[in-house]
Order: sequence, then C-alpha cells, then structure tokens
Amino acid sequence: MYGNYEIRTLPLTLKLSRTRLEQFLATCDLRLDPVDYYAVVSRVDDDQILAGGGLQGNVIKCVAVSDELRGTGMMQSLLSHLLSTAREHGHQEVRVFTKPDNQAIFESLGFKLLASAPKAIFMENAMGGLADYCNYLKGLRRPGENGMIVMNANPFTLGHQALIDHASGLVSTLYVIVVREDCSRFSYADRLAMVQGGCSHLKNVVVCEGSDYAISAATFPTYFLKQLSDATDTQILLDLDLCCRHLAPALGAKIRFVGSEPTDAVTARYVELMQTQLPLYGMRVDVMPRVSRDGVTVSASLDRHHLSDGHLSSALPMVPATSVPYLISELARRALQIELETTPKPGLVDQHDNGSHRDMDMNVMQRSIEALRPMFDQLSLLGTSRKLPMGEFLQRLGVTAEQRMLQATGGVNTHRGALFSLGLALIAATHTWYLHDAIDANTVRQFIIELANGIVPVDNGSHGRQAIAAHHVTGALELARQGYPTLFSDWLPYFSNLDGDPYRVHKTLLRIMSTLDDTNVIHRVGYEMAQQVKEESRQLLADFSLEGLQAMNQAFIARNISPGGAADMLSLTIFLHSITN
Repeated sequence: MYGNYEIRTLPLTLKLSRTRLEQFLATCDLRLDPVDYYAVVSRVDDDQILAGGGLQGNVIKCVAVSDELRGTGMMQSLLSHLLSTAREHGHQEVRVFTKPDNQAIFESLGFKLLASAPKAIFMENAMGGLADYCNYLKGLRRPGENGMIVMNANPFTLGHQALIDHASGLVSTLYVIVVREDCSRFSYADRLAMVQGGCSHLKNVVVCEGSDYAISAATFPTYFLKQLSDATDTQILLDLDLCCRHLAPALGAKIRFVGSEPTDAVTARYVELMQTQLPLYGMRVDVMPRVSRDGVTVSASLDRHHLSDGHLSSALPMVPATSVPYLISELARRALQIELETTPKPGLVDQHDNGSHRDMDMNVMQRSIEALRPMFDQLSLLGTSRKLPMGEFLQRLGVTAEQRMLQATGGVNTHRGALFSLGLALIAATHTWYLHDAIDANTVRQFIIELANGIVPVDNGSHGRQAIAAHHVTGALELARQGYPTLFSDWLPYFSNLDGDPYRVHKTLLRIMSTLDDTNVIHRVGYEMAQQVKEESRQLLADFSLEGLQAMNQAFIARNISPGGAADMLSLTIFLHSITN
C-alpha cells in the first residue's frame, strides 16, 4: 500500500489483463514487448492501470506512467519494486532501456548511464557490471594501432576467417569479441572455441570473452529476432554508442572491422549505421566484401541451412578445418532432436504423449539432449587425433557423459543407448574426415568396429545386459563390434530412398522395429512378445497410415512396450545419413 495506490502483479496469461495493458501502453506511445513479469500501479479502490513496468530476465522493460502519477513518487516506488523482484530472482546486474527524460529517476535508484541514443538510453544497476568487463578488456590491451571485430560466428566460417586474416594484417593487435548471447544454433562455448581455433595461427589476434555489452539481447534484441522494426535503429545506435564509449577505449581500438552484408536486412543496417556513427567518436570502419567459394557467397546462415537439411557435404566447404568437429557434433544433436520430435511414435516419448514411460516426457528428453551437446563436442574432437582413442580413456569419457545426462534428468536414463552408438559414430566420422578430408560410410563403419573392439564389456546390471544373457540376442556393444550390419545394408539405404517422403522418419522407425531384437522391448514384455512387435511393425509398414501408427502407440502403452533400442538406431541412422549422403 502506498497511500491511495498499490502495486500488484498483472497476470499476462489472462487475455483481458493483457489487452488492458496493451491499451494503457499505447496511450504512452509504447508497445508490450516480451516480459516474464509485469507489475502495475492502481488505486486501492479500482483496477485502472496508472503505471506499469515489466521484467524480462534482468532487464526492466515497458515502463509507463500516467499523468495522474507524475510527480507523486509512485514511479520510484514501482521501479524499486521491480529492482527488488529482479534481485529476488538472482539477478545482481539489472538493466533498463528507457526514454532520455527518465534518466534522473533511474539515477536516483542507483542506475548508471551506459549508452545513449536520441530516443532511448541504456542504464545499469550493478556492483561491477560494465566496469568489470572493461577492466577485463584493459587487461588484454597491448600497445600500438589496435582494431576490433565483434562476431557471432554461428558457426565460424571461412568468411569470418578471411575477415580476421585481413584485419590482423592492418593493425598491431586485433581483438575479436565473440557474442556471448546463447540464443544461436551453436552455443557460446562452441562459437568461442571455433573462433579461438580459427585464429590460433595469428599471433597478433586476441580472442576476447563476450559479454552482455556487445550485440546482446540486452543491447540489441532485434539482431536476434532478425527483423527490422521502428526500434531497430535505436538499438543499433545504443550498441554502437556503448562500444565506442567503453569497449573500444578499454582495448585501445581505433578501427572496427566488419564484413559486408548482402542479404540480412538487420545486419546490413547495422553496418550502414556503423559507417556513419563511428567516425563521430574518432573511430574508423573497414568493411570487407564477402568472400565466395566455388561461386557461392560464404554465409553462416547458408551453412546452418545445409545443416538443418542434413547435408554436411554442402556445409563443409564453407568452414575452416577447426570448425568441422563442431558441425559433425551438431548433426548428432540434430539426429536426437528429430527422433524426439517425430510424432506419433509407438510407445515412445513424442510431442503428443509420454508413450509407455512414467519417468520421461518431452522436457526431460530435451534437457538430456542439451546436457549431451558439450559431450558430443568432446567426442567429435577426439576424432581429430592421429590415432583413435581407445580403451579406458574412451570409457571414462562415456561415463562422464552418462553422469551429465543423469544429472540433467534427475537420474532418468533417457539416452544411454544413443550416447553409446552416436558417441562411437561421432569419433569415427570426425576421424574419417581428419584422415581423408571426406567422409564415406564404409570408412566410418570400419572405425566404429575398431573403436568398439577396444571397449571392455562391463556387466552393469542394465536391462539390456539381462536380456542378452537370458535370450542370447545381440546387444549394443556386439552390434557396434559387427559394425551395425543391418543399419548399413538396410536401414540407411531405406532412409535415403525415402527422400521427400513426409513420413520418412516414421517409416524408418518401423523398418528398424521390424528387424531389430530390441533389448528394451525384451526386458519389458519378454522375447516372444518382442517377436510379435517385429511382426506388427512389418504389417503396419506394408500398409502404412498415421491412424495405424496412432493405434499402435495406444496398444503399446497398454502393453507397456517401448522400443527404445529402435529409437537409438533411428537417431544413429539419421546421423549417418547426414554425414554421408
């Protein structure tokens, strides 16, 4: 309670509340941006919105106040409430975009001005924040004529490398700041590692840690939305102002290098404004034309497009060797994602239901995939050694990956089988490329066999081991030691031949189910029922329909059948197709 007024949380999930807020913001020439939390000020005796402000993470947004409350001090009370709420959610650094005429109000609450543009300012309330990051940059500073590049590198391509090679030849020291924002296809850790690898041959290049102060969702959200809007220029100007006032001086950088942008409108506008604004701060801008490879302009977005389509062979010519393991790793993650999202699937977790599982759902499976992503990187990088990693070392890494998965899922075994098969294939694929500068299925298969034969069997009491012992079926390790003969002779060609079929993944799953002795199924319902599952799969594949697949799913749920081994082999088939097709 604040006299005749009170601050209350506005539930934006309610359509009526959201509409009322949008109407109020419109009277203040504002629009409702995405927020996680929104608070409003109203009179005690009615619910009319008189002021409001929201939070998205650690950023205060959409702050507006009516004429009735101006000069009453309620604005400060509302902002104090938002600041406290952000702190309660663990945010020690709180930031805000606001109109220039609100600067004094925020300064009274401990906010400091970081950047300004004609229509907006960017402020921060933090113990260290930007000052700490600038001190970090100052620690990297070297004497001489220095330059800088800010890049996302999603992924790091030959175009990025050409820009760095060009720039490093024109300055004493070149600083490359990698965008930290983790909303790209490749994680920040991957992108940082790719840039570091791509610059390792240049002694005057320093790769810097990224931050929230260089092309982040805090300073430049439109960059990640990739759409021009009435706010785009303001966001670009704030980002450039912050760079020129703080980051460049910390590094002693007098020139900023950037590649031309022929296709992306937001980035093209960024480059355009950079050329007009940076000279006002005493900085030069060097725009290098995009490079081409075999008549095709090298582009990270085009590379991602090839990866999305599962065409590694089209993506590889656009990246340096140091990026290749990360592309192969990404295709392993993609394979797991495609398997998970394929719907319906009989007895398996999908977007409609949890199949025959009580301990798994889409969220648990998704957490598992994300937890395995950095482990896939490590496995892929192992393939770049002259000799294949063998024995205890490989098994220890596998145990570490499994522990990471279990930690993310609360102890649920979501992808143990897929981790084993994809892990071997990842190492084999990268090693094949490393030795031969190309990837073919036969060589990958031979390396899988070699890797699997170096693994010592461990009786871990798993359901699969129990089924193998009881029914003398071929288990995961033995299948790998044989080089997955049915996969290479049947499932992979079958999947390839269904190119263009909208139910390609569903049908391949049934194909695998009809031929694989799935130890998951055997453990759940016994050997005889597992043979019946194979026959039912053959029959449905011969007369395929989504209705039939949905009926099979319901029947499997009722009988507690889950073909998890087939799902693992489906992921492996998708991955191998993407790297060899």
